[in-house]
Amino acid sequence: MKAITIVPQTKNVQLVDWPEPKIETATQVKVRVLEVGICGTDREEVSGGRSDAPIGEKTLVIGHEMLGEIVEVGTGVKNFKPKDLVVIMVRRPCSECEMCKKGCADMCQSGNYTERGIKQRHGFHAEFVVDEEKYLIAVPASIKNLAVLTEPTTVVEKAIDHACRLQVARLPVDPDPKKFCQGKKVLVAGLGPIGVLAAMVFRLRGADVTGMDVVDPRSLRPRILEAMGGKYVLAKQENTRGQKFDIILEAAGIPKLDFELPQFLSTNGVYVLTGVAADGPPLSFDAAKMMRNLVLENQIIFGSVNAGLAHFKQAVADLEEAEKKWSGTIGQLITSRTPHAQFADVLEKRKPDEIKAVIEWS
Repeated sequence: MKAITIVPQTKNVQLVDWPEPKIETATQVKVRVLEVGICGTDREEVSGGRSDAPIGEKTLVIGHEMLGEIVEVGTGVKNFKPKDLVVIMVRRPCSECEMCKKGCADMCQSGNYTERGIKQRHGFHAEFVVDEEKYLIAVPASIKNLAVLTEPTTVVEKAIDHACRLQVARLPVDPDPKKFCQGKKVLVAGLGPIGVLAAMVFRLRGADVTGMDVVDPRSLRPRILEAMGGKYVLAKQENTRGQKFDIILEAAGIPKLDFELPQFLSTNGVYVLTGVAADGPPLSFDAAKMMRNLVLENQIIFGSVNAGLAHFKQAVADLEEAEKKWSGTIGQLITSRTPHAQFADVLEKRKPDEIKAVIEWS
């Protein structure tokens, strides 16, 4: 079979012949890969950035945002059958920390987790993959056209879930975290795929959503946001001056913006960062003012990465609900689909109008 591999910490990326995986245990499932989404992590990898091959190997099969169809199941598999559509989780637990032992590899404390397509475990840019049943999530046929967005959606599912759990734990509100967003004012900073998907989840939870970016208000990202009932503002301070938001979700990965956003946080507000910033020059900002506000206004700032099984299941459910509510809207995030033989056209470069590029395998 074919697969896309890199030599970590180099720009050596190739479409190669690769051994086709086989089921080796009763609880494993073999999956034909249909699509794999491209994100900033993939482009960082192929430009020589962070990635690690499995121990003892020199190359890594990349790709972590996938959709596939089951072709074979082990004799002990209980919940899946051939032709089922599935997505597969990315992170695998370490064998050391309490978080991983309790099924929360997304909160791994040791840092010795592995991740498919990223860290010490081969990914999904291949014709077939094999994995354990417990890491598979069923996908309904009704969202086959957008289910490749599941993994990025899990990132915001976790971030929003944890933000709401923090709030219901400390405020006299309904104890159901999913109800906390109802009627709340939310700012999503950065309208790439993560930001738009965050806006989608917030709108499904009944929040009043404002999206902030630097793109033309007539372009596709603001139009998708507005089709879901959100509002768009250009990222200039005067556009949000005087406004306060109950929840801020950052999805831009721009340090200067990250430290400007707390001024828009309301009393008792929560601010969650999901963007991973690249290295850059030091910043100068009024740290004392920000710290005073955090303390005197009872505010929370925290970071969130990766996701657990519950967030994968919720992502599938929310994509299905969004497709019912705003038919065809979320699918517009996928701005190109490219055959795997032409992977370099989109993996090694980004088109100006791209939101989410997808590589097709089958």
